[in-house]
Amino acid sequence: MQISVNIPDLVSDTEREILRLVSDRDAPTSGLYAMCRYHLGLDGSGSGGKRMRPLLGLLAYASITGDYESALPGAAAVELGHNFSLVHDDIEDGDRERRHRPTLWTLHGVPQAINAGDMLFTLSRKALHRLTDLGFSDTKVLRLFRLHDDTCLALCEGQYLDIWASERSEPMSVELYFDMIGRKTAALIAASVESGAVLATDDEAVIARYRAFGWALGVAFQLNDDLLGIWGDHAATGKVPTDVARHKMTLPVIYAFEHASAADRERLEAVWKTEAPDDGQVAEAVELIEKLGGRDYTRDKAREYRDKALAELDAAGVVDAGALESLRDIIVGVIKA
Repeated sequence: MQISVNIPDLVSDTEREILRLVSDRDAPTSGLYAMCRYHLGLDGSGSGGKRMRPLLGLLAYASITGDYESALPGAAAVELGHNFSLVHDDIEDGDRERRHRPTLWTLHGVPQAINAGDMLFTLSRKALHRLTDLGFSDTKVLRLFRLHDDTCLALCEGQYLDIWASERSEPMSVELYFDMIGRKTAALIAASVESGAVLATDDEAVIARYRAFGWALGVAFQLNDDLLGIWGDHAATGKVPTDVARHKMTLPVIYAFEHASAADRERLEAVWKTEAPDDGQVAEAVELIEKLGGRDYTRDKAREYRDKALAELDAAGVVDAGALESLRDIIVGVIKA
């Protein structure tokens, strides 16, 4: 069987599923739900993002079963879980803007934003409860709860490494960076895909392939983002490449530090120690990172993991050609390296 996959429909259906959980309650607490809708971009005030993670789960389910509606609670859980981490990240990183709008903590203060993040985490678990009403076995639902909790644990571990590294004067190693992004980025994308597969089949070999596909895609996605943060085209991505100016230690930078001579390392460190480097200093650092191989190494690794993702998807034995094509389009569309 083949379905015609309409991505906007999957997005709108996921958002309707989320709105079941974040619609207003009684008047004293309605402001909290409004905060959640604002952050999620469901109040009409701005974008909520591409919803890539829930889309992957729905497409994984559809590629096996030929349908997607029954997997919507799992997709909602993934998106809510992702967004709880974003609310907390914005506070921890001091970011005042996300998706061209003020972040939640800048509007409502840190205590209420932390509470809203906690709320989104709780709602992400409540989203899974409806799977029972849709006829999924207790065994499958419990397995998704375990996957959800393991993934959130990995997110916290990855965030710890990120904050720990930012407080040190020495850059983390390339090896540790891959460990960190495995926990912060790849774990959630892998879980998004795996959740769709778990709901769709009992074949453990197929589930393992889908998880491996999601993991490789997650690593490639982060590495591609690292490239765009330094060399991205603002007109194409909508984002100004400011990672060097903001002293972000992404893979191209870490690789450059590891392979720099004493003189080149001193030049890089000078930019990183300057609180607000000017355009000339930033351009010099970018040129140096590229000369030291940071760009080429990161691009090669992004392509390597992209190809791994495609290989795992091909090996999974996807049944529905329409969903398979949409999954391939996501890989090609997201991974530009």
